[in-house]
Amino acid sequence: MPSPQSQSLDVRTALKQGIHLLREAHVPSDTLAAELLLLHVTRRDRSWLYAHPEEILDAPTIQSYFSLLRRRAAGEPTQHLTGKQEFWGLEFEVTPDVLIPRPETEHLIEVALDRLAAHELRSGRDPKLTGEGLTIVDIGTGSGCIAIALAKELPNAKIYATDISSAALVLAQRNATRLGYSHCITFLESNLLAAFSSSTDSSPHWSPVAGHRPPSSNQSPACPEPAERVTNHQSPLFDLIISNPPYIGRKETNTLPTEVRDHEPTSALYGGEEGYELYGRLIPEAARHLKPSGLLVLELGHDSLLAVRPLLETPQWTNVHVTNDLAGIPRVLSAERN
Repeated sequence: MPSPQSQSLDVRTALKQGIHLLREAHVPSDTLAAELLLLHVTRRDRSWLYAHPEEILDAPTIQSYFSLLRRRAAGEPTQHLTGKQEFWGLEFEVTPDVLIPRPETEHLIEVALDRLAAHELRSGRDPKLTGEGLTIVDIGTGSGCIAIALAKELPNAKIYATDISSAALVLAQRNATRLGYSHCITFLESNLLAAFSSSTDSSPHWSPVAGHRPPSSNQSPACPEPAERVTNHQSPLFDLIISNPPYIGRKETNTLPTEVRDHEPTSALYGGEEGYELYGRLIPEAARHLKPSGLLVLELGHDSLLAVRPLLETPQWTNVHVTNDLAGIPRVLSAERN
């Protein structure tokens, strides 16, 4: 491996050496990671990369590239090095404050949209959804990817997004603003649905995101007025509660890849010693905050189904469905409030 700090290389050679370095370090998806890091430092797209294999990259670019490669080889996620991850056709900023959006989480959006459309069809209405009249909450929003994807597909819905982490909420708000959906979503600091819980105390239970501002008068007409701040006297009932909650067991810590164990936030990873404990709190809270026939859609861990499904086998729930991901793993559990 040549010393990159003072050397110029062509695109083909730089990529080949990058793949070799990551492969030697047993980095998964080494070719993709090397490509993404090279695209990041060159600020080019993949078509350019393969159309210009003999183009010379200057020494500073090569130095930056190999610096990122070494960090990836040491375990830092590619997404933290590039600062971005695609989800639902949108590019999200990611940092160590949030869980990196995963492709399998897109199944949550698919299931939610399919079941909402089916509900409209059963009710004799047009199944083409705009979100008109729907109130939705995304619990544990992280980067905001679920709430923002829903805002993209349901532009007339009133959407809330909660997280226990103020740092995550700041990032989610930043993503919503950059992608043009901040006026569609109200971000609240909350432990599960606590921000919407009733109480005899007259103090409000919401904690708005620092820096959140009302939309300007030129906001997109497709979105409704922003959801109001919620007090104990204004606890809405939801048409959809959706969540990708922490579901990894702390007992599994030593089995996790380095990039997950050492670089993603523990509050977004661990659901308890076994991993499924948080569902035992979330599902009863959801039952209290859903409208009749309202929909609950939850992402599952790879071995969570047997522990979580019985929580929905009560008179409060009906039409319980399990959806597998592309690997055949039960990934989404959904049900309607009876």
